[in-house]
Amino acid sequence: QVQLVESGGGSVQAGGSLTLSCAAAEYAWRTNCLAWFRQAPGKEREAVAAITTGGGSAYYRNFAKGRFTISRSNIKPTVYLEMRSLEPGDTAMYYCAADCPDPAYIGTMTSADFKHWGQGTQVTVSS
Repeated sequence: QVQLVESGGGSVQAGGSLTLSCAAAEYAWRTNCLAWFRQAPGKEREAVAAITTGGGSAYYRNFAKGRFTISRSNIKPTVYLEMRSLEPGDTAMYYCAADCPDPAYIGTMTSADFKHWGQGTQVTVSS
């Protein structure tokens, strides 16, 4: 079973920053890429960013470009999501997922494309 463990969520004020971590089990790290999704109350889960586990190529949804940075560790199977200039609209549960379809098509990725998920970490941004 693929294991993904997210951490780093919390409550911040608008304009603040948070960095999320996703610790992946070895099997997850051998998949082609890992992705971050988020789900706000009453909304569908949506892709945020993805990164290839091999070359470290990063892909972002338009709303994440310029404010969010996805990266991976070179020494341990961990993926990060650095979030800056947070807005109340960023409030959501953030999930890590493994084994992406082609990450270049992140704009059309849906949660149905993934079988392997972490438990999520809550991000709350207050105005």
